[in-house]
Amino acid sequence: MNRHAFSDAEIEGVYRAIRERRDVRHFKPGPLEDGQLLRFIAAAHNGPSVGLMQPWRFIRIASAELRASIHQHVNEERIKTAEALGQRAEEFMQLKVEGILACAEVLVVGLADKRENYVFGRRTMPEMDLASASCALQNFWLAARAEGIGAGWVSMFDPQRLREICGMPEGSQPIAVLCVGQVEEFYTAPMLELERWDQRRPLNQILFEDRWGAVVEQTSGVPYNPA
Repeated sequence: MNRHAFSDAEIEGVYRAIRERRDVRHFKPGPLEDGQLLRFIAAAHNGPSVGLMQPWRFIRIASAELRASIHQHVNEERIKTAEALGQRAEEFMQLKVEGILACAEVLVVGLADKRENYVFGRRTMPEMDLASASCALQNFWLAARAEGIGAGWVSMFDPQRLREICGMPEGSQPIAVLCVGQVEEFYTAPMLELERWDQRRPLNQILFEDRWGAVVEQTSGVPYNPA
C-alpha cells in the first residue's frame, strides 16, 4: 500500500471529475452559491506553473454592458471562423459555441504583462506561460465539475480586440472567455462528439514508445473514454 495515496473513494472522485468534465455551452438560469467562484479561482491558482511565474489573471465581468460587448465580438469571430472553414461552414454554424449571455458568471482569463522577465523554464520555450495557464484552467474546470457547476472555454475572439474591451495592459494576452454556471445536465460525452464534429482518438494513436510512431499496443481496457 502506498501511504501517499488517497482513499479509494477520493481517488475515484478525482478520476470521475476528469472523466465527466465537459466544455459546457448550455446553462440554466440561477447564480452560483456564495463562495463558489472564489473556490474555483483558488483551485486554478493552485495550478502548476513553470518557474512559479503564475502568469494567469482573471477578470470577472460584472457589467451587463461589457458582457454584451464580449458576446457581440465573439459572435463576429464565429462568423469569420465559419467563413474560414469552407465546406464545413454550414455545419459549424449549427453548433452552439458559447453561453456568454446565459451563464451565471463570465470571466476573461489572460496572461499577465511583462512575462518576458520570467526566464526559468522558458528560455527555449516561452510558450510555457500559456501551458501553465492552461493547467490552471483545467483545475478550475475540475473543481467546478466536482461541485456540479458547468464551465465552458470560449477562444473565438481577436486577442487585441478583447484586450481593448477589457482594458488589459499592453503585453498581456487574453486566452479565454470562461462561461460558468448551473446546468440542467452534463453532456454524456464531449458536445463535439455528440454533434459528430470529431471523436476522441484511442490511446494507441497518441501513446508511443521510445520514438515517434512506435505504437504501444497494451492500451486496451484502459478507461480513458469519458463517456
